[in-house]
Amino acid sequence: MDKQHNLDLFSEEEEYVKGRHIVTIFHNEQNLYSVIRIRVDESNVPNQDKEAVITGYFPKIHEQETYMFYGQMKEHPKFGPQFHVTHYQKELPQTKEGIVNYLSSELFKGIGVKTAEKIVAELGENAISKILDNPSILDSIPKLPSDKAKDLYDALMEHQGLEQIMVGLNQFGFGPQLSMKIYQAYKENTLKILQENPYQLVEAVEGIGFGRADELGSKLGIKGNHPDRIKAAILYVVEQQCMQDGHVYVEAREVLEKVKALLEDNQPVKIEFQDISNEVVKLNEESKLMVEEQRLYLPSLYFSEKGLVTNIQRLLAQEEYEDQFPESEFLLALGDLEERLGVQYAPSQKEAIQRALMSPMLLLTGGPGTGKTTVIKGIVELFAELHGCSLDPSQYKKEEPFPVLLAAPTGRAAKRMTESTGLPAVTIHRLLGWNGQEGFNSDEDHVIEGKLLIIDEMSMVDTWLAHQLFKALPEHIQVIMVGDEDQLPSVGPGQVLKDLLQSSVVPTVRLVDIYRQAEGSSIIELAHEIKKGYLPPSIGKQQPDRSFIKCRTAQIGEVVEKVVENARKKGFSAKDIQVLAPMYRGPAGIDRLNELLQQIFNPNEDSSRKEISFGNVKYRIGDKVLQLVNQPESNVFNGDIGEVISIFYAKENTEKKEMVIVSFDGIEVTYTKQDLNQITHAYCCSIHKSQGSEFPIVILPVVKSYYRMLRRNLLYTAITRSKQFLILCGEEEALKMGVEREDDQKRRTTLCSRLQAIGAVQDLKEHEEDGIEYLTEEAIHSINPMIGMDHVTPYDFM
Repeated sequence: MDKQHNLDLFSEEEEYVKGRHIVTIFHNEQNLYSVIRIRVDESNVPNQDKEAVITGYFPKIHEQETYMFYGQMKEHPKFGPQFHVTHYQKELPQTKEGIVNYLSSELFKGIGVKTAEKIVAELGENAISKILDNPSILDSIPKLPSDKAKDLYDALMEHQGLEQIMVGLNQFGFGPQLSMKIYQAYKENTLKILQENPYQLVEAVEGIGFGRADELGSKLGIKGNHPDRIKAAILYVVEQQCMQDGHVYVEAREVLEKVKALLEDNQPVKIEFQDISNEVVKLNEESKLMVEEQRLYLPSLYFSEKGLVTNIQRLLAQEEYEDQFPESEFLLALGDLEERLGVQYAPSQKEAIQRALMSPMLLLTGGPGTGKTTVIKGIVELFAELHGCSLDPSQYKKEEPFPVLLAAPTGRAAKRMTESTGLPAVTIHRLLGWNGQEGFNSDEDHVIEGKLLIIDEMSMVDTWLAHQLFKALPEHIQVIMVGDEDQLPSVGPGQVLKDLLQSSVVPTVRLVDIYRQAEGSSIIELAHEIKKGYLPPSIGKQQPDRSFIKCRTAQIGEVVEKVVENARKKGFSAKDIQVLAPMYRGPAGIDRLNELLQQIFNPNEDSSRKEISFGNVKYRIGDKVLQLVNQPESNVFNGDIGEVISIFYAKENTEKKEMVIVSFDGIEVTYTKQDLNQITHAYCCSIHKSQGSEFPIVILPVVKSYYRMLRRNLLYTAITRSKQFLILCGEEEALKMGVEREDDQKRRTTLCSRLQAIGAVQDLKEHEEDGIEYLTEEAIHSINPMIGMDHVTPYDFM
């Protein structure tokens, strides 16, 4: 595509507004979303006033310059007419005199009239475009020092370059918001990089997949078996497999097959496996892909898994804990604790407490009602007793570390730990000093200070987060990991808890005796039956704490409404009642159920409640909402549930800006309207999002339309969220189908085998690269899926 720097790029029929900046009403420095008021010089919008409010994605607008904005005039329900910009550019001077005046203005320090005249005399009326295209052209200007030439180019890029890049990106077919993301990734080199290799977008810019990059590549003449195209497809396939299916690695054979299909599907060409193999090897050489035997890894996951193994090995090597307390001293302290707490620990619970205190690391696992919380409480109390330390945080100075650290993957799970132990608990991200896009607030030498760390809900911890946590642990700390191995695995890649258990490297206690069942909990009994793949015949029989309401998909909404209304009459609130579903769309989906439940819990029939619209959703004061992204600066994390407590309009300059405040258990977070994509209604939420939480009442629809998602571990996770009452509704056949169906999406990881190799290999350094046989080009060719089928045709299978 030829580079163009003029105003003749857009259709004359397109609406435009031309004018100069008056005031900036709102400007977001991160995504550059802006609202400004301009004085209109020219426009083709009917009945356009002398001033206009402009909204869109652009940098700081300069008062001295004139801009041409293209887009559409729309009527805002509160603020009136606003011009929504799709693309824009700064108006350049069109004559030599105008260019001289522009370059010698205060915008360009060090460039006087004489220097500007020299530049125009040498480069002509297209001087600005030529400089932006090729800054070295300024070398031809007589007596122009190199530092001044650089300053001139930098200033032009600041005042003209971004606008020109946005024009170019618009010609590539990118909208303003995505264009800003691309610009932030590549800055002034954006157009050059895109023209040379548009497939880099797949790696660098979130929201751009291979299909979009391939479309752009095709327009630029990059087709067929071009190396850049093949490399992008390989990385895309590996990342999709890992992020969507939770794999830490992907089999090379599978990648070759999927990449070939992807490349041939988008263009009518034949791609050879050898071409793909060659690029896999090159990506490995460039460290963009890690290759081990016949497995392909993303570098972040590869090094996370290896680093996790190294740090587990380091912590397990500690020997001072085995004989630190005589058994007689332990038993005496345990007896005193039982008397003080008024409890009687079962043999398996006593074993768990003792092994926890005598081991550098322990895995404690068990289903609902098996006493995990009771054991955690016992470990903490006995640890303090035997080490002679206080569990009162007020007894410690600010700079003095508290000996016992409690952490969990979500804020809700951390809150449950605090409630059960009486001690402060935090999210793992918070413990590590997570700071959003900047990563963790720690350097390589940073370690966590403490003597005992207990991590709850370990099944939710993915490989990357586990690595970040374990590499920050000091040499002398005891680690207790608690979790239920039968729950859903982490959302992110890996299955850390399952692999740790299967490896048998870490000391483990499995709690199997069910204590809460004696209290009459049929919910716990049902959960354990489902865990075994068995649906009891009594599933349809009314129980004191659970019931099953048979209905079809189309009736789910009505049934949920009636159950909720009955629960409210008995005094339960929106916080007490949680509807869980596995899918978002459809008549029984999360989105539809949230609409119905909002009308029950928080209606606005008389328009008395303040509300704000975001897309098709209306948020009102009193709404129950779910946080969707980590916001560590506010101590709020993905999965936290809060309540909308205020909707107001903050005055900024001459305009009002809509704001929403949500309270997450007393932590108040303020959102602008543009930030509302960070939350959603939480009357009904996904089963995945409910992990780490418990609710007094759980309503769980199960219908055949959920078939794609129905799995035993999904249903088990949902049922175990209920503390007091469980209401199942839907089709018994669908429930039975889900219970019998194990998770067929087996995650591919090498954590277990790496852990088991700890004992098998005494000195890993003797083996090059830890004994890894890297996949060479020859080895890749050896797994060509079509080898040995040269003379086979489709007719041989008919």
